[in-house]
Amino acid sequence: MDVKLVSGTAEGVVSEVANAIIGKDATLKKVLAAVFANGHILLEDFPGLAKTLLARSLSVTLGCEFKRIQFTPDLLPSDITGSIVLNRKTNEFELRTGPLFTNMLLADEVNRAPPKTQSALLEAMQERQATIDGETHRLKPPFIVMATQNPIEYQGTYPLPEAQLDRFLIRIGLGYPSAREEQEILKSRRNRGKDDFDLKTVIDAETLLKVQAEVEKVHVSDEMDGYITEVVRATRKHNYVEIGASPRGSIALMRMGMAYAAMNRRDFVVPDDIKEVANAVLPHRLILKPDPWLRGVKTEEVVEEILNQVPVPKVT
Repeated sequence: MDVKLVSGTAEGVVSEVANAIIGKDATLKKVLAAVFANGHILLEDFPGLAKTLLARSLSVTLGCEFKRIQFTPDLLPSDITGSIVLNRKTNEFELRTGPLFTNMLLADEVNRAPPKTQSALLEAMQERQATIDGETHRLKPPFIVMATQNPIEYQGTYPLPEAQLDRFLIRIGLGYPSAREEQEILKSRRNRGKDDFDLKTVIDAETLLKVQAEVEKVHVSDEMDGYITEVVRATRKHNYVEIGASPRGSIALMRMGMAYAAMNRRDFVVPDDIKEVANAVLPHRLILKPDPWLRGVKTEEVVEEILNQVPVPKVT
């Protein structure tokens, strides 16, 4: 496989996006790994922490068509998918596609739309297709959904069901910058003299498809299969967990590990790859029991504890 294509692309994209998203290279790398693994991303963080900026910056550097949907309580499925309309010039009905038909879709504040609208997005995420007036239309690859939600505002929202959360390959937040990083953000804004960023395109959509194809060639040994399985199975046995990760979680962990390995110039997965990405892949797939949840236990803490307990295999 062409490891240099994957790692070189990753380095170029992270370096370019880092001009807009300062001090978050580790997070950028995980988000990019999800894109390389052809997965969807849920960005969950407080307002003003560059979630939308990250999505826009990635689409520019990856050379992908980008569209944004602001989710609101009155948003209809047809507002996302499009609809059949009458062309008054030709007096014929024709398909007018919605913003769903793009390469990278930003679903901003996804939990503000009602379940019926969320289900239209769910079909696109899982099946890579949209149903419009009973007809199925395939979405052209690459197709990546980057959804955002605010973890502190729940009034007037429709929490994402577990079935939809499970469709996101990773859930991740950017977090607040350090004092030094925030000073760099201020200096960068003064030097630009405007809010927008002028980012360069590193690759195009066709090259991204090639990168995704190369990631699929990364070798996963039987020992690594066993390790991934034991980590995921441990989430189902943990005393604090009501419902653990499903086999879809195992596949997601493997896919992210493969992408992370290729980005680190390797054509095989090692335990450190899994440990690096596990806390982005597994926590949103766990449901805690009422008592630990009320005591403020986080699913991320459970995953960290499991990673410390599961024996690490030797990779030769």
